[in-house]
Amino acid sequence: MIRRAPRRELSPFITRLWASDGEAVPGGRELVLPTGAMHVVIRLDHPLAVFDRIDDAAPRAIGHAIIGGARAAPYVRDVSRSVSSVGAQLRPGVAELLLGAPARELAGRHTPLDDVWGRFAGELRDQLAEAAGPAQRLDRFEAALLARLPRVRGVHPAVAHALARFAQADDVASVVDEVGYSHRRFIALFEGAVGLTPKLYCRVQRLQRAIGQLPGRALAAVAAGAGYSDQAHLSREFRALAGVSPGEYRALAPGAGNHVPLRRPR
Repeated sequence: MIRRAPRRELSPFITRLWASDGEAVPGGRELVLPTGAMHVVIRLDHPLAVFDRIDDAAPRAIGHAIIGGARAAPYVRDVSRSVSSVGAQLRPGVAELLLGAPARELAGRHTPLDDVWGRFAGELRDQLAEAAGPAQRLDRFEAALLARLPRVRGVHPAVAHALARFAQADDVASVVDEVGYSHRRFIALFEGAVGLTPKLYCRVQRLQRAIGQLPGRALAAVAAGAGYSDQAHLSREFRALAGVSPGEYRALAPGAGNHVPLRRPR
C-alpha cells in the first residue's frame, strides 16, 4: 500500500491519500470503527460489500466508487477478495466544498460517488484502471481532486474554530459561546459541514484517543488519558460506538487501529 500526504493545494481539504492492491483473506470480514472523518474510495475490480449484521452469511454489494460518510457506529465489510483501490480521507468540514453535497446528507452510510459527481465518477474510474500501477493511479486521482478546487471556497469560520477547539477539549457549550451563534444555529452549521452533531463528533474523537492509548495500558489509565470519567464510562462508550468492549477489541487485534479482523461466524 502507498500512503502519503496530498499536495499543498489539497492539504486544507484532505489529510491523506492511499493506493492499494489489497490481499484477500479467505472468508474474511473486518469491523471498521468510526473516526468521525469522511473518505472517498474508488475500487477497480470488486465493489465494496458490507454485512448488514455481523453474523450474516453473505454481504451486500455497495459499489465501486464510494463516499464513506462520517459515522458514529461501526460497520462490517467483506475482505474475502483482493481489491485494487485508491482513496482519500477528507478533513472534517469540507464535504460540501469538495464533493458538492452537505456532510449531513452523507453521514452514517456509503453513497455512490456518481450520485454526487455524475458521470465524472465513472470516467475517473476508467482513467484509474488504465494506470500502470498504484503510484500512477494515486497521481491521477490526486489530479482529479485538484481539478475540483476552483469551485472551493473555505470552511465556515465557526466550524473551523470548533474543530480546532474540539481537538483540545470537548466543551461544546464553551465553543457555542465563543462563536457567537445560537446553540441551534451552531449545531446546524456544524452538522451540515461535518456530518455529525458537535456532541457526537466529540464522542467519536474521544473514542479515537482511547484506541490510540489501548496498547499496553490499563483500562483505568486509558479512561483517564482519553477524557472519560472512569473505566466504566470508557467501556460503555466503547461498546456503544465501536460495537465491542475494550477487552474484546484487544482480544481480536491488539493495536489494529480502526480495522479489526473478525472471526468467521460458524
